[in-house]
Amino acid sequence: MKLAYDSQTDAAYVKLCDAEVADSEEVRPGLVVDYDAQDRVIGIEILHVRKERPDIDLNQLVLEQV
Repeated sequence: MKLAYDSQTDAAYVKLCDAEVADSEEVRPGLVVDYDAQDRVIGIEILHVRKERPDIDLNQLVLEQV
């Protein structure tokens, strides 16, 4: 899994695997889910990160195991 942030577009992307994107769906405003050819979720794009959450510290990302 990889997490990337593009400050030019103010978008974060969570890449779950290296499969090719076959389809994308905006499941709610600012949240786009990418699917592979078998309709499995392979990535999630979060738009307007700083605009929606100006208090977020993108240098301090924590992955919690549940």
